[in-house]
Amino acid sequence: MILAIDTATRVVSLALADHRSVLAEHTWHTANNHTVEVAPAIEQILSGATVEVRQLTAIAVAIGPGSFTGVRIGLGLAKGLALAHDKPLIGVRTLDIIARGVPLFDGRLIAVIQAGRGRVIWATYLSGPQGWETAEAGSVGTWEEMAAQANDGDHVIGEIDQVGIDHLRRYRVEVGSPEQNVRRAAWLAEIGWERWRQGRVDDPATLAPIYARQPTSGNG
Repeated sequence: MILAIDTATRVVSLALADHRSVLAEHTWHTANNHTVEVAPAIEQILSGATVEVRQLTAIAVAIGPGSFTGVRIGLGLAKGLALAHDKPLIGVRTLDIIARGVPLFDGRLIAVIQAGRGRVIWATYLSGPQGWETAEAGSVGTWEEMAAQANDGDHVIGEIDQVGIDHLRRYRVEVGSPEQNVRRAAWLAEIGWERWRQGRVDDPATLAPIYARQPTSGNG
């Protein structure tokens, strides 16, 4: 079983999954109360499935980009569990988790999360042999800057507020459905299983958060 922990933004998601199914999942909005909410929620999701940490195969965690505090709280909890119980740790980029839930199509997929203070973080994906692929950790800027880099026909998913919708409509960009826009820890667990099978695990002592960069000018 894999425990998946995603606290990268105000949307927090936890999941417990084996290689066949999702045993438990909890996704909620937090008012920046990660510190007091996440650890008890992890305990509850494990106890509800009658699973102990020692029974886990691995732990998967969102490593950013995202909220500085949110990412570090989730990563700190995941590292602590991995080190204390000698479990493999798998770090996954936040935007990869959103993209995972979208079926492949010919065209560009843009995953986006809120960064606070009117800013967003986004990355552009293209379909490839391994699914949605990108070389980007993520760019950070305003909705206007993000929309200006989008092309007619692009598909945008993630944490999209009304300001974002208004900007994207001007560029004739397709916006994801409500279910596509949820960043689920179940997708993080699925990525974690794949990487664990491939032996692509991280060292809990050295795994670090990743951060977004300022966007370049012009269309991406």
